[in-house]
Amino acid sequence: METIFAAIEQLIHYAKQRGLLAPEDAVYARNRLLATLRLTEWQPVEVKDTPLASPAPVLDVIIDWAHEQGLLETNTTTERDRWDAKLMDCVMPRPSEVIRAFYERYQRDPQEATDWFYSLSQSSNYIQTARIAQNQQWKVPTIYGELDITINVAKPEKDPKEIAKMKEAPSSSYPKCVLCKENEGYEGTWGHPARSNHRVIPITLLGEQWYFQYSPYVYYNEHCIVFHAEHVPMKMERKTLERLLDFVEQFPHYFIGSNADLPIVGGSILTHDHFQGGRYPFAMEKAEIEDYISLPSFPSLTAGIVRWPMSVIRLTGAKEDVLEAAVRLYEAWQAYSDPSVEIIACSGDVPHNTITPIARRRGHSFELDIVLRNNRTSVEHPYGIFHPHEELHHIKKENIGLIEVMGLAVLPGRLAAELEMLADYLVHRTKKEDWDETMLKHWDWCEAIRAAHPDITTSNVRDILRYEVGQRFVTVLEHAGVFKRDERGKGAFRRFLSHAAESMSSFV
Repeated sequence: METIFAAIEQLIHYAKQRGLLAPEDAVYARNRLLATLRLTEWQPVEVKDTPLASPAPVLDVIIDWAHEQGLLETNTTTERDRWDAKLMDCVMPRPSEVIRAFYERYQRDPQEATDWFYSLSQSSNYIQTARIAQNQQWKVPTIYGELDITINVAKPEKDPKEIAKMKEAPSSSYPKCVLCKENEGYEGTWGHPARSNHRVIPITLLGEQWYFQYSPYVYYNEHCIVFHAEHVPMKMERKTLERLLDFVEQFPHYFIGSNADLPIVGGSILTHDHFQGGRYPFAMEKAEIEDYISLPSFPSLTAGIVRWPMSVIRLTGAKEDVLEAAVRLYEAWQAYSDPSVEIIACSGDVPHNTITPIARRRGHSFELDIVLRNNRTSVEHPYGIFHPHEELHHIKKENIGLIEVMGLAVLPGRLAAELEMLADYLVHRTKKEDWDETMLKHWDWCEAIRAAHPDITTSNVRDILRYEVGQRFVTVLEHAGVFKRDERGKGAFRRFLSHAAESMSSFV
């Protein structure tokens, strides 16, 4: 029993060190942990005053003990995550305390507030830093700047026991989705992630109630999510752009963007209106304007086409002018068709044109990047005409959402093992008939790599593969751009911009 008492005391010590727990709350927190573990006795123990980078090792000791005592049904990742979250909740401040502490800091400096809240979200293990460290991440030089590549291995796949439990579990509509406010403190189920240690901050955008939190998967620094108080679907409209600009006025050290609101080109959660932001200089933000454009109705604005594989218009200037110009551009794009480059605005009453907008501050100026999107499909391209075509699905088949648009590839976990196998095939020049059947989707790509790099060796093969994944990601983004990067596409882009500028004048 001494081991479990020591682990409990060590967790309390960690929470006090990290500012999660006030010394006056230590006895209360200990009793909450004892109750959670169904213990009715306590044995005082001394623990070493050694700072811990993460609570994960201590939590593992406690959860292993709970499993030995029969408190866990399956000891699977999903069940352990639920225990992890509810144990941390015992040593955390309540939501009202978090909100009060956040806004005390915000009154002094918005960045101080977000720094504190991000640290709390990591210390509480809501952001599982130890698990996220397993992700493979690297940068790749390309003609569009240095792009970010991530292979997401931190999110474990369900094992058969968990899948069986999900089938047996009764259906539930509470919370309605993983973004709803009702997730705060929710224990989780076999089909819904644990959120006992989750905390959110209420914020106001355009006089409406929204909430601010960090993503538990943090694909980049301070990856945050801002979500509507109500479970309402995503909708691209004037208010969407106003909210983004309102947010960066309140948090000028962050960017914020919205996924598109249509299937294929939208994000993975279209049922709950939300944005994603953070403090990270993406390659798209660093990209320069390659062709300035004239908007006579907005002479104070700087406007132009961004040198980027997708179709991006950048507007920089006063907040009100950026908003009005962006709204007019969006409205012009919604109704725009150019069959010569396969752009059709609608099929009957079904819209195809939308945008992915990203807002940020440039000193005292406001900036919006407007990324043009279209979700049409065809017989040749059933997954989307402006979507990675099938020859790229071996790398990326999923939607090209906001994060990818800005220049960070979030690639499936399967690629970690597949790239290792490819490295072996390339070094040993393995014949096609000797390849694993699941790897044949990479064959054509592998042959192209061999031709481009005839000097592949054991020492350089992994660097070559990482570089080539980055070049493949560039092609993925080029496929998602509605106006191609060739002269024909650039001409079509200019035609749209001329049309948009002309239509703007009728509103002024």
